Amino acid sequence: MYKKRKLNKRAISKARGFRSGLEMDISENLIKRNVKFEYETLKIKYEIPARRATYTPDFILHNGVIVESKGRFTASDRKKMLLVKEHNPELDIRMLFCNSNTRIAKNSKTTYADWCIKHGFKFADKIIPDSWLH
Repeated sequence: MYKKRKLNKRAISKARGFRSGLEMDISENLIKRNVKFEYETLKIKYEIPARRATYTPDFILHNGVIVESKGRFTASDRKKMLLVKEHNPELDIRMLFCNSNTRIAKNSKTTYADWCIKHGFKFADKIIPDSWLH
């Protein structure tokens, strides 16, 4: 007899074409709220000093708001987002975290929320706020 293996959320989200469980949850919530959106359909160019790179946002809402979802917000993620914003100041890029009160590093007092405020990114936790949809 074969044992039935329970898939974890990450495996389910990957099977559905998402990179994380958080992205899958956001998508399901938008669908439930009848919100039109696209998932990773836009390629935005930005420059990393000495090389060109491409950023693929997670969600582009029907009103043009770009939503980047992050469970972990690493130093390289933060650097990338600053470069993308610098090279594309006309874009409205917002951050959606699992928990914006998470510290950017173990010994840092700075949270993801603090970083966003300092650098002018709107942010929220887990669910895209209604105010971002209009």
